[in-house]
Amino acid sequence: MALNSAIKAQVVQNFGRTKTDTGSSEVQIALLTSRINELTEHMKAHTHDYHSRYGLTNLVSQRRKLLRYLKKKNPQAYSQVIEKLEIRG
Repeated sequence: MALNSAIKAQVVQNFGRTKTDTGSSEVQIALLTSRINELTEHMKAHTHDYHSRYGLTNLVSQRRKLLRYLKKKNPQAYSQVIEKLEIRG
């Protein structure tokens, strides 16, 4: 369930500071969000896939940690990422 390179390139272009920026918190959060969305759709169709559910909870946990870090270091970027990804209500 890995993302293909076209989706990754699009996410890096939308959220990266530069064209090749793949390590910033904003890009990592966006990549995790797209993986989480794909796994969520998978889980709707396959409710008893417990291994994927475990992976999904790990991805959500990792994204939550990155969001907490970004909120502490750069609150303005945090609010922009939240707004673009429509994560929180």
